[in-house]
Amino acid sequence: MSTNKKKKSQITLNSKQNKYLRGLGHHVDPTVYVGKEGISENVVQSVLDALRTRELIKVKLGQNCEVPKKEAAEQLAKDSGAALVQLIGKMVLLYMPNKKLDREQQIVLPK
Repeated sequence: MSTNKKKKSQITLNSKQNKYLRGLGHHVDPTVYVGKEGISENVVQSVLDALRTRELIKVKLGQNCEVPKKEAAEQLAKDSGAALVQLIGKMVLLYMPNKKLDREQQIVLPK
């Protein structure tokens, strides 16, 4: 990643919010795929673009992805500034709120 980009703040979720998002994420299809090139700037940009439109996304780590899955999930969350909601198998669930979306499209988290 280039060092001139602004550092994004990490989002923290409590256990109730995390559980709620896991429930919502159950029916979400993967929108970003990570292949043998690993986590490149293009992959991070794709994650950011998807998060801007949906707030909650799944990222599929392909069989050819050489980065260990836990490390890849943490790196995606860190580089995008999103919260790592869940990692099951090679599926990563990420959340980042977007206040610019219509109210109907925003996810309202429990307190």
